[in-house]
Amino acid sequence: MTAIANDYDYSEVFARQLKSLSEEGDIVIAISTSGASKNIHKALDVAKKKKVVTISFTGAKGTRMASRSVYAFVVASTDTPRVQEVHITLGHILCQMVEEILFEVPRKRLR
Repeated sequence: MTAIANDYDYSEVFARQLKSLSEEGDIVIAISTSGASKNIHKALDVAKKKKVVTISFTGAKGTRMASRSVYAFVVASTDTPRVQEVHITLGHILCQMVEEILFEVPRKRLR
């Protein structure tokens, strides 16, 4: 990652990796509180060309980023700490769901 930023430009750090490592049907999760990160937008461009499924986590101002993604979680706040707190919670929820679906982990019932 640092070599890409050094040899090309920091805005290429994710796009260049996706160009060489991703395949159609892969899933990429893009996270930007503001939704304005150039490196994220370039990565979304590559993902679209390679038919990679995109999931975006962004804040209230990230509508452009959200519109460029297959799935988008847009936190209705412009307060960076609040947006990031929701993103981390969403990340944990998605991980739990994937584990339950892929590994058939039974849900614990509340008593």
